Amino acid sequence: MDWKLELIFVPVSDVDRAKDFYVNKVGFNADYDERPGGGIRFVQLTPPGSACSICIGEGINDAPPGTAPSLQIVVADIQAAHKQLADNGVEVSDVDVQAWGNFVYFADPDGNKWALQSMASRPNG
Repeated sequence: MDWKLELIFVPVSDVDRAKDFYVNKVGFNADYDERPGGGIRFVQLTPPGSACSICIGEGINDAPPGTAPSLQIVVADIQAAHKQLADNGVEVSDVDVQAWGNFVYFADPDGNKWALQSMASRPNG
């Protein structure tokens, strides 16, 4: 039996602001944005090419905004990813070269922390 991680909840204070950040600045796909009732708003966003999405919303998570665990995405080209984020107005770190890969760090408007990693041993991300 396969076990597939497909959704991670990311607590945010302003769903519209966070959705705009992830879609228009970071480049995630907006898959779903619905209000099924009961004060719930469920927004699913997926990084391009990823099998795992994030979920932001209202009434779905009681964690304080900005307290998601550090999240990491693997990319094929760290320089291109850095340029895309910087060009879209994301406050992004310089490329951090380590023996186990190259990294770029950023945070969403609530302070949820992200790392992008590129590894020579995984040239396609």
